[in-house]
Amino acid sequence: MTIQLGIIGAGGIGQVHAKAASEAGHAAKVVCDLDGQRATEAAQPWGAEAMTDVDAMLARDDIDSIVVALPNCLHAPMACRALAAGKHVLLEKPMAMNVTECEDVITARDAAARLLQVGFVCRFAATVQAARRFIESGRLGRIYHARAAMYRRRGIPGLGRWFTTREQSGGGVMIDLGPHLVDLVLHLADRPEVVTANAVATSIFGSPLYEYRFTNMWAGPPDPEGTFDVEDGASVQLRCANDLTISLEMAWASHLPDGTLPDGVTLFGEQGAMHFDIWGDHILMGTEMDGELVDVKHQITEGEDWGTAFRRQHESFAANCGSSTAPTASAEDGREVQRVLEAMYASVAAGNSVQVAEAVNA
Repeated sequence: MTIQLGIIGAGGIGQVHAKAASEAGHAAKVVCDLDGQRATEAAQPWGAEAMTDVDAMLARDDIDSIVVALPNCLHAPMACRALAAGKHVLLEKPMAMNVTECEDVITARDAAARLLQVGFVCRFAATVQAARRFIESGRLGRIYHARAAMYRRRGIPGLGRWFTTREQSGGGVMIDLGPHLVDLVLHLADRPEVVTANAVATSIFGSPLYEYRFTNMWAGPPDPEGTFDVEDGASVQLRCANDLTISLEMAWASHLPDGTLPDGVTLFGEQGAMHFDIWGDHILMGTEMDGELVDVKHQITEGEDWGTAFRRQHESFAANCGSSTAPTASAEDGREVQRVLEAMYASVAAGNSVQVAEAVNA
């Protein structure tokens, strides 16, 4: 299925989507951004048209699908506008700033009878898709504990800009890397209900504003006069209704050499265990076969590494738009992740464990 795609937002993630869409066979027709020069620079490599007027783009009949790649505070409002204009929407994570905004998006989706897919791109990593197949085959048995982590060495995104300004981002590392980790574990564990959250967060590098040399920097150069009022590291414990426990670790600036603590997922099951680096090329399992303990290293097919995840996400989006099939990463999934994120932030504020339902309804 070839869709007629427009991208709203020509920053780093918008450019990633433009490349991935082209690789998936439906190059963007339009890239729209208030900064005309940036829109032009993002559009030219893919033969797209650059625009600065989002309403004019949404009014076009030759655009049927939209990627929303904007700061977090604009995710829900822009998704609602695109849906009201009759467009299918691929909405970057987090779905919104809070659960109420998620509900607004779902209402807009239902009223428009259009598809909305949330950008949980880690689901499309080759390691994750292979892990899912092993889990569904019963290789691990019942999963009772999961650990997941994302560490950057010195990679605070857009330091001093919207990423580190709570009013625009909704938070720091927990709302940046947290949606990937929460969704990924729930996705692999068959989406159990999360009952309680206990989170501890730190904010180290904003006062004085982080002055060290950066690695893995994106979302614009640092603004030394900008704002940094969010957390940059977090440790989280979640407990689920089916007795699954989840440990999450995330850091924007760990200082550790890359690979010391891999960005990975570890699953402990009654019949086996599994570990994989989300960005890696293999899965390690410890299990039992024919009465013997065995170690299994499953190698990912060459060429199907992390770099293809965004392409697969766009392939899935296009296929679902064409068939009216419900997306793998649904708005309901996005709302569920947002509920957990709200509870995590409520736990940090309270200094103890909180009930997810109570945190959301507070």
